[in-house]
Amino acid sequence: MMHDTVTLDVRPPEPRAEGALVSVIIPLAEHEGVPEALLATLPKTFEIILARGGTRASSMNQAASVARGRHLWFVHADTTLGEDAVSKLLMGLQEQHAALRYFDLRFDGGGLMRLTEGGVRFRSRVFDLPFGDQALCLPAATFHALGGYDETAAHGEDHQLVRDARRAGLAIQPVGATVTTSARKYRDRGWLRTTFLHLRLTLLQSLRAS
Repeated sequence: MMHDTVTLDVRPPEPRAEGALVSVIIPLAEHEGVPEALLATLPKTFEIILARGGTRASSMNQAASVARGRHLWFVHADTTLGEDAVSKLLMGLQEQHAALRYFDLRFDGGGLMRLTEGGVRFRSRVFDLPFGDQALCLPAATFHALGGYDETAAHGEDHQLVRDARRAGLAIQPVGATVTTSARKYRDRGWLRTTFLHLRLTLLQSLRAS
């Protein structure tokens, strides 16, 4: 598979905990700064890989190719983890069955964004279709068996990964905790327009999955 140029910053766990290691993969735009606030909330027993450059799909795939963790946790750089996010995730990973796990989503704004949060919850629970900003986590072996993120997709590579995982029989399971992300695109592009585009994308992805 051909990759765009991607620079990886791999930060090994301290101390090493190979048996239940989680690799946190954080894709960064070419000139995006290191998300220090996010890194400070991650356990030192997790491997952290910052992937800069390329497309989001290619950067995450390259990071996954060198990750040593049994589980891959894809977290966007503008994400803020809830207080119980890590503990709830680790509880889920102790379960015997494999799953693609996701977090409920909050936005850093009030008003109409509360409606958006409800819509995200409904989409995730009813259609089993969480998006990439919900901090997806799945077994590394499953990710590689599915072929990773589709680097040829113009957009929606995260939706496609979820769809492929569901078709392969993997459970799509909420962690039971929240992460917070920026509402910037809603402010910049307009709430109504952005919501309509997301609804259209959800409908298209649901039809493809049927």
